[in-house]
Amino acid sequence: QVQLVESGGGSVQPGGSLRLSCAASGVIFRINVMGWYRRAPGNQRELVATISSGGSTTYADSVKGRFTISRDNAKNTVYLQMNSLKPEDTAVYFCNADILRYSQYSPEYNAWGQGTQVTVFA
Repeated sequence: QVQLVESGGGSVQPGGSLRLSCAASGVIFRINVMGWYRRAPGNQRELVATISSGGSTTYADSVKGRFTISRDNAKNTVYLQMNSLKPEDTAVYFCNADILRYSQYSPEYNAWGQGTQVTVFA
């Protein structure tokens, strides 16, 4: 069993910052791509940012220059530093990971966290 557990959500005023963390636990050989997604009320889940095991990153246009994704491979943890937050960033943020459980030959297992609420209020 593999679990992803997010932390760091909360409420903040516009212009503020939050840092999300997501730690993976269980039987893990290696984690390939890790990412953050979000779902705002009434909207579909959307990609926020991804990071490969080598550190290559991608960002949604709406967060470029404000959010930074990073990871600590030794801790199987991914982070999302969110700066200059806007009310439209309000959403439930989900962590996602592509995991090789037993060896490099294992089928890739996609895991989701339970989500953490981020609220940006005026």
